[in-house]
Amino acid sequence: MKKPNIVILGAGYAGMITASRLTKQLGHNEANITLVNKHDYHYQTTWLHEPAAGTLSPERTRMPINSVLDLNKIKFVKDSVVEIKREQKKVVLENGELEFDYLVVGLGSEAETFGVPGVHEHAFSKWTVNGAREVKEHIEYMFAKYNNTPEKKDELLTFIVAGAGFTGIEFIGELSERLPELCAHYDVPREKVKMYVIEAAPTALPGFDPELVEYGMNLLESRGVEFKINCPIKEVTETGVTLASGDEIKAETIVWATGVRGSSVIEKSGFEAMRGRIKVDLDLRAPGHKDIFVIGDCALMINEEINRPYPPTAQIAMQMAEVCANNINALIKGDSLKTFKPDIKGTVASLGGKEAIGVVGTRKLFGTSANFMKKMIDNRYLFLLGGPGLVLKRGKNPM
Repeated sequence: MKKPNIVILGAGYAGMITASRLTKQLGHNEANITLVNKHDYHYQTTWLHEPAAGTLSPERTRMPINSVLDLNKIKFVKDSVVEIKREQKKVVLENGELEFDYLVVGLGSEAETFGVPGVHEHAFSKWTVNGAREVKEHIEYMFAKYNNTPEKKDELLTFIVAGAGFTGIEFIGELSERLPELCAHYDVPREKVKMYVIEAAPTALPGFDPELVEYGMNLLESRGVEFKINCPIKEVTETGVTLASGDEIKAETIVWATGVRGSSVIEKSGFEAMRGRIKVDLDLRAPGHKDIFVIGDCALMINEEINRPYPPTAQIAMQMAEVCANNINALIKGDSLKTFKPDIKGTVASLGGKEAIGVVGTRKLFGTSANFMKKMIDNRYLFLLGGPGLVLKRGKNPM
């Protein structure tokens, strides 16, 4: 009997956990498992705000795939996905093709511009290891340049974050925490630095507990962050941003963090999708496809209680991966499939330094206790992926 080919696209949180689980559940003689990713490393997206602000080495966020997965049990292909040919059961890569019997699409997300012109040209919008590195280098260059330009332009030291969701808040938290060190290092007066967070929605951290949002905003404001809420950006230009009100804020640094959409490969492959995300069936398969699972940021699932999609978080991606691996195993062995029901254990946003805010169960956490919980959540992921050894090697000290 021919062994089925399982192909997993993407080595983010969803792809890595799926790959790890399948290699444990299926023997060599039961299936051929292939993981495709454009880099030979996996990186922690939820840590990227730290290297972007310069408070953590980019190397800390990434781990070689061969250090986490047993490449004797799974084939790794370093390549970029171009298109999924659903009817032919093939995946087109930049450098070849793969045939699948079961496909797992975990291609992650791309920046959502909401049609605002100039984002890709003039803003930093790539939340990747190299993207974070580029933001850090740019920020330090602005500080270095300030005292060396005769006119000492204010816009060199003006930093705009577009979007007051988790990514934007966590990034500005890190940057505001690092600011005194940057000012001292580059001989820049602290009052010359301006930091803005601009959000189109009527509140920062939409959907988050208002008391926690207020704590977070007060803390960031005390470090010099200015919030512009209910204030859409109309255009990003070479010299700054133009707001819907017609006002312009001049800045040399614009970090785009207004949220994400699924992968453009989804639309290119002809799936019915909303902003690059497929509304999946309860067993995580793409509608009308018995052999294609979609998980992580490319999957859309509605939370019936509030009639809004579940947010594309690492926590949900990992839970989807567990169910996806079980369901592929069940299909191969002729067992029944499980339905996916998210179990949101808690949500924590870091604010830089030892500060954070979060909700765990029904408890609200502020300050250092929330920060402790954030580190524990990060370490739990490492534990799920590679056991206690990976936590000891790559984890964060919660104290």
